Parts: sequence; C-alpha cells; structure tokens
Amino acid sequence: MMNFIANGVDLSGYSVADVVVGKAAALLFVRCGIKSVFAKTLSQSAKNVFELYGVAYEYETLTERIINRAGTDTCPMEKAVWDINDPDEAYSILVDKLKTMRDKQ
Repeated sequence: MMNFIANGVDLSGYSVADVVVGKAAALLFVRCGIKSVFAKTLSQSAKNVFELYGVAYEYETLTERIINRAGTDTCPMEKAVWDINDPDEAYSILVDKLKTMRDKQ
C-alpha cells in the first residue's frame, strides 16, 4: 500500500482481501479510498477505523492487536499508529517508521 500511495496509484472504489489487517493497513486503505475489506484476521483497532470512515469490512477472526513476526510484541506498524486516526498523518508516520527500520538493518 505504501508503494501504491507513493506512486500516486488511484485505488478509489477498490476492494481488498488480506490475511492480516491491522490499524496501519486500515488507515492506508482509507487514505487510498478502498471501499471494502476482507481480512482473515482483523485487529480491533482496524475494525474501529473502518467503522469511523464507513468502510465495509468482513473478517474471520477478530483480535485485540496484531503481533510482530517474532511473536513477542505488537506489530511495529500497528504500534506506530496506535493513537492516530487520521489517514494522512498515519501515512507520514509509517513512511518515517519504515525508513527507521530499514536504516537499522
């Protein structure tokens, strides 16, 4: 989603299906104008974003939060936007977070 946004791809009106959707992804979907989402696993915070912005959604499993790959903490992307509900602000924060993560590698 970050690349689509960075490259100016218009996704208004599209639908998305993904295995895991957390708040970061939800805010990016809203920013892109996605109209509906299906997630195998959806975080409660992503659900709240979809309800706030009127995005149709379905899921198989609702979870309190998305866990990082190591299974030791909250996903760093979800954590970065935990207190954010503005899609533009979230995108800016996620750009910075990805840069920081890449610089550490």
